[in-house]
Amino acid sequence: MARKRVVVVGAGIGGLTAGALLAHKGYSVLILDQALVPGGCASTFRRQGFTFDVGATQVAGLEPGGIHHRIFSELAIDLPAATPCDPACAVYLPDETEPINVWRDPERWQAERQRQFPGSEPFWQLLADLFRYSWAFQSRNPVLPPRNLWDLWQLVQAVRPDTLLTLPHTFSTVGDALRGYRLEHDKRLKTFLDLQLKLYSQVDAEETALLYAATALSVSQSPQGLFHLQGSMQTLSDRLVAALERDSGKLLMRHTVEQIYTDAGRITGVRVRNQKTGATWIEPADHVVANVTVQNLVQLLGDQAPKGYQQRVEKLPPASGAFVIYLGVEASAIPENCPPHLQFLYDYDGPIGENNSLFVSVSKPGDGRAPAGKATIIASSFTNVEAWWKEEAGSGEQELGMRDWGLGMRDEEIQHSTFNIQHYAQHIPNPKSKIQNPYDRLKQAYTDTAIARLSQFFNLNDQTILHIESATPRTFARFTGRDRGIVGGIGQRLSTFGPFGFANRTPIQHLWLVGDSTHPGEGTAGVSYSALTVVRQIEAE
Repeated sequence: MARKRVVVVGAGIGGLTAGALLAHKGYSVLILDQALVPGGCASTFRRQGFTFDVGATQVAGLEPGGIHHRIFSELAIDLPAATPCDPACAVYLPDETEPINVWRDPERWQAERQRQFPGSEPFWQLLADLFRYSWAFQSRNPVLPPRNLWDLWQLVQAVRPDTLLTLPHTFSTVGDALRGYRLEHDKRLKTFLDLQLKLYSQVDAEETALLYAATALSVSQSPQGLFHLQGSMQTLSDRLVAALERDSGKLLMRHTVEQIYTDAGRITGVRVRNQKTGATWIEPADHVVANVTVQNLVQLLGDQAPKGYQQRVEKLPPASGAFVIYLGVEASAIPENCPPHLQFLYDYDGPIGENNSLFVSVSKPGDGRAPAGKATIIASSFTNVEAWWKEEAGSGEQELGMRDWGLGMRDEEIQHSTFNIQHYAQHIPNPKSKIQNPYDRLKQAYTDTAIARLSQFFNLNDQTILHIESATPRTFARFTGRDRGIVGGIGQRLSTFGPFGFANRTPIQHLWLVGDSTHPGEGTAGVSYSALTVVRQIEAE
């Protein structure tokens, strides 16, 4: 019997995981991606000896029994070398010089939060209990949300008596829990939760589903944890690609999927364009696994998208984008004993994002990201996507693809970019831009503001800064193909979390959705779990 043909659209971690597992199980797998390198938002680029993680900078699920440990064991490949992040994050609230350290050791973290947020321990104990029940439930591989009898049976089999203890909280948000413990007026606690949850759920405490928050806020403690990969985040995708090719799977980069085809509600194939040659063809498929946003999936289906599905996507609240600045610096720019991950809020009255808050990742000596005596700093902030698309870029718009960021561009091409270190040497610390292009002006303003904010903690000046690049939603749209450059999924609100979210099984037979639009959400661990679910569903077919 001929092997079933699976086309995977997108070589992010979710697509690579699904493709590698399916190839290992004997399927004929072709993965297609329009970018230059695999990994999506967890990929890497290099400049002048520095290695920068594009988006994701830490990974969960490497511990024994964790999702990546399970997947790599099944593929019979070694996990990449990594060290636990401890603290997982050091959070600085406005006008405070002492951080809130999210320690990996549960007892140390308990002492820290009791000191930082007196009277809040009953709330944290509720989260710990919900996490324990939910984590055990999730480890039994439920399918959420279920879309047929097989899915429902997987869900029912995962339920235990302690799972039922989570049911009263199914329709609660973190804000509801804070009110239940009379903590809603604790400004520092509420702000800390807003900052942390925005990273994981895309929304603040008032909107985040409580059951999701219990996991997001607890997974950084032992025996779980967040990990810093040796080398770069690219090592994760590199090992998945090696497993895929070992098992006769195929990966084609710089190949764009332009259309998904169906017939009578069943998948038939995709239209592919080779970016180098411009040639197009129809690639037939028995299954298509789409490692894309749900918005992109509707676009790829075009008029074949089921109306109800399309309408649901159109009604989703606006998703966030990200502004990211990448700095290569002298090691002297980094304070002594600097944690690898930090989070700053600069003004209580400002938004979480738009450079008023920054999530910062710092390389460690010998971790493969910077030459000896040097370091990398990556700082990201949520931003309103529409602000980067609402104005036309004027006469320079046709050149945007080459000028915007540097991913996939050679160092000599960067020399001609508006945004390079030579440009910034004459603008730090008081930039007076002469750029007329509206998009470029906005990008430079964000860059200048981010550097000014970061300079409050790091020793940044024109002697210590060796390289600067920045990325906007337009950058992420160009490089990852994600609709309008949105990041992090669709937000873990009650209406889109778990049983109420978008299923891996779409309304079109044998068309599957993986990635951060589906349960359990964003992050390399989350998208890998969604891929594992789809592999199980395809096998059951």
